[in-house]
Amino acid sequence: MREHRVTTWLELQDALFAGSWNEQLGRHRSSFVFRGMPFVEHDLSTALNRQGMFIRQERDLLRAFRKYARGTTHEPLDSVWDWLALAQHHGLPTRMLDWTFSPYVALHFLTEDAELRGQDGVVWCVDYRETNRLLPRPLKALLRREGADVFTGDMLAEVAGAIPELDRLTDHPFVLFFEPPSLDARIINQFALFSVMNGPELRLDTFLAKRKKGVRRLIIPAALKWEVRDKLDQANVTERVLFPGLDGLSRWLRRYYSPRPL
Repeated sequence: MREHRVTTWLELQDALFAGSWNEQLGRHRSSFVFRGMPFVEHDLSTALNRQGMFIRQERDLLRAFRKYARGTTHEPLDSVWDWLALAQHHGLPTRMLDWTFSPYVALHFLTEDAELRGQDGVVWCVDYRETNRLLPRPLKALLRREGADVFTGDMLAEVAGAIPELDRLTDHPFVLFFEPPSLDARIINQFALFSVMNGPELRLDTFLAKRKKGVRRLIIPAALKWEVRDKLDQANVTERVLFPGLDGLSRWLRRYYSPRPL
């Protein structure tokens, strides 16, 4: 894993889009996904395994969610993976972590929290083509057959119809990236996807720290955060767009009109 501390906006752009040129296509098509975090010391534990809180309750949590959530969603969800995505999207502790295909969406989440404006932030950048090399054979074969780089719920269900079946595919830790169905405008506008590991107790940062290729940590110093935030606002990467509705509008206005502290 490589770590790079950026010092300017232009250096940040170069780092975020490094390696995006696809010679075969003749286009800029990055194979990286991004996760922005406002404090550099924040880890990549999930809500399920943070401090070991819910590891043993994973099955119970999802079973209860599926039971009580039926009738509240307009989308028919057949796959357990789509149910898991819905649960993650609405705050249930799961083994998933939120990622985005958009480096600017990642920067939004790095700069949104005004209370952490004095702390260095971090953007994790992961090349899913590199992490896919470590997938067990059935998952690799599925990606090749579909001509895909990330999974959908329907694809995962072909190999693992239940979460324990994923865990039994191999004894070695791996991570896959899963693109959820378009449950609402928030998922669409955030260009969202999730990471999933083959065990409720596994930590993604521990896994990524051992990778020599395809993983970068970009450290954004606190002094640069205000410039990044102002330029994201100018580019319309705001709460009003990423969280459509009155709640997102209010969050944007409250932050946008807050005075910058001296």
